[in-house]
Amino acid sequence: MHSIRQPVSTTGRFFSVVALIEAFTWAGLLAGMYLKYVSGTTDLGVWLFGRLHGAAFLLYLATAFVAGARLRWPLWALLLAVLAAIPPLVTLPLELWFRRRGLLSAPATAAAVEPDPR
Repeated sequence: MHSIRQPVSTTGRFFSVVALIEAFTWAGLLAGMYLKYVSGTTDLGVWLFGRLHGAAFLLYLATAFVAGARLRWPLWALLLAVLAAIPPLVTLPLELWFRRRGLLSAPATAAAVEPDPR
C-alpha cells in the first residue's frame, strides 16, 4: 500500500536547511579539532567553526521548536529533534527520516479531512 506524500512545507524546508548547516558546521569543527589536537598544525578551524557551529546550534534549536509548533509535531519528535543536535552529524539522518514520515509537511487541516456537508 502506497501513502500519498504531502509536499514539504516552507517551515519544513527551513528546518531541512538549518539541519544541513548545523551538520556542516559540526563537520568543520571536527576537522578543526583534528588539525589542532592531532596534527598540531593550526587552531584556525576550531576558532572559526567553533563560532559558526555555536550559532548554527542555537539556530537549529530555535528552528526545531518553531517547526515543532507550526507543524504540530508530537512531543517525541520535538525531543528527538533537540537531542539530534548533540552528537555530530545526526541532524541529517533525522531530517531525512522526518521527511519520509511526513513530519516536515504541513499538518492536515480539519477542512481538508472532513467532507463538505452540502
